[in-house]
Amino acid sequence: MIEATEGKILIDGVDTSTLGLQELRSRLTIIPQDSFLFGGTVRANLDPFGQHQDLDIWAALEAASLKQYVSSLLNGLHEQVNNGGENMSLGQRQLVNLARAMLNKNTKVLCLDEATAAIDIETDNAIQRALRVIHRLHSADYRPSDRILVLECGEVAEFDKTAVLLANMNTIFCSLVNSHDN
Repeated sequence: MIEATEGKILIDGVDTSTLGLQELRSRLTIIPQDSFLFGGTVRANLDPFGQHQDLDIWAALEAASLKQYVSSLLNGLHEQVNNGGENMSLGQRQLVNLARAMLNKNTKVLCLDEATAAIDIETDNAIQRALRVIHRLHSADYRPSDRILVLECGEVAEFDKTAVLLANMNTIFCSLVNSHDN
């Protein structure tokens, strides 16, 4: 997440190089392969700036399949999380990151960096369900995302309208969607 030195990236027709780095970062949500949580409460990890009501936080936890887990904790939203989230499983840490992303209504771009690479199948399925809630990927008209960008080894492998990528059975994106439908 550094300033670009060459090329041009447009988001909704706005050249990102005209935005300050702080403003640009506020419009992006990244869920990395290796999630990281900071020491503090569950609530603080989900809403670090205290901008959301508990009702919204519980809704995000439910959508991320974490509501039951957090409800079972002795202190619920006020349960302490160890630095790095070491007192949570890898899957739970990823789901916390996903719930945080769901709370960020300013996000124009959601980046998943192999977010399901090192987790169990149950958590992978929970993440896929939550992503469908966020983007309605499997709706009949595929309109929620204007374009899909698929990176492979740091290079753009595919970039097109969702419906176009799904119509071609040979695309990486189509194979990803189909692998999670079965």
